[in-house]
Amino acid sequence: MVPTSHVLFLGAALFCLGLAIILTKKNTIVVLMGVELMLNAANLNFIAFARMHESLEGQIMSLFVIVLAAAEAAVGLALVLRVYQYFKTADIDRINSVRE
Repeated sequence: MVPTSHVLFLGAALFCLGLAIILTKKNTIVVLMGVELMLNAANLNFIAFARMHESLEGQIMSLFVIVLAAAEAAVGLALVLRVYQYFKTADIDRINSVRE
């Protein structure tokens, strides 16, 4: 059995990695992957806390976040495809410079 502190540390590390990806990368698809990584880190922490307190609320919240992440991925990828068709690039900085 893995200690809860190890699971929480892994969740925090994944969240920080996702945040670093969002802040440093220029490609919109990679930024969406960073958001997904942050949502999965939150799921891991929800489940760890639910296991620590022996309740089901964490698992229920985690399922809700998974559904939300799936919808976010679908809408986000649709927006990225539409922006790519219009600007012919997926680079966030180039999209901002072309728009001005």
